[in-house]
Amino acid sequence: MEVRIQHLGGVKFAAATRGHRVISDQPASNGGSDTGMTPPELLLASLGTCGGFYAAQYLRNHSLECPDLEVLVSAEKAKAPARLGTFKMEVIAPGIAPEHEPGMLRAVQACLIHNTLLHTPSIETSVHCLAPSYNAV
Repeated sequence: MEVRIQHLGGVKFAAATRGHRVISDQPASNGGSDTGMTPPELLLASLGTCGGFYAAQYLRNHSLECPDLEVLVSAEKAKAPARLGTFKMEVIAPGIAPEHEPGMLRAVQACLIHNTLLHTPSIETSVHCLAPSYNAV
């Protein structure tokens, strides 16, 4: 799995994979033009859509219809180092009997992004600066 990020100028970036493209930007108050979600908002969107996928799978596996399924995700910032420290994900399934809550909770907690955030992944970072080439004339 790979996503390529391209700088579009200022504080705006495009993330692309498999023919899809998402724009990340900053609000005007942070030097951007507010044309896309910020990186932390994209992380929350990733967690929520993954949790929603697993909730929908649970519903489908139990032959339950829930056209108004919704997931709300929020996070609180933490310091030292700066990061998102506390996440809250709420799955709302109108019309589904409460006895399905434990099963849906287990399903949502099996989400790949949820588990990635719970079990700290290793991140290998490298920087490659390419010097401009000069042609002697």
